[in-house]
Amino acid sequence: QVQLVESGGGLVQPGGSLRLSCAASGSIFSINAMDWYRQAPGKERELVATITSGGSTKCADSVKGRFTISRDNAKNTVYLQMNSLKPEDTAVYFCNADVTTTTLLKRVYWGQGTQVTVSS
Repeated sequence: QVQLVESGGGLVQPGGSLRLSCAASGSIFSINAMDWYRQAPGKERELVATITSGGSTKCADSVKGRFTISRDNAKNTVYLQMNSLKPEDTAVYFCNADVTTTTLLKRVYWGQGTQVTVSS
């Protein structure tokens, strides 16, 4: 009914950059907050960054100054610009969205994830 699809992951060298995208589609009335999470092998899923419908952002301390979250409401898309990447940023990155559907149901939806690998 509502789908989120991530793209933009891949293999980069330390110090490099990637931009992740996540597009939401389906029976969407509105989207409130949109978030990026990541999960590395053997670790819990952690919140990386969040952005409200009004554009207010927060980032985890581990990525502040390096990552930037943004959104394009006309495209129902959230982005994560990742600069100065470190090996410890290696993880599967997931987007999620707080969605009100066209039937006015409120749900959180998750994408399937995109792999980011930072290695020399």
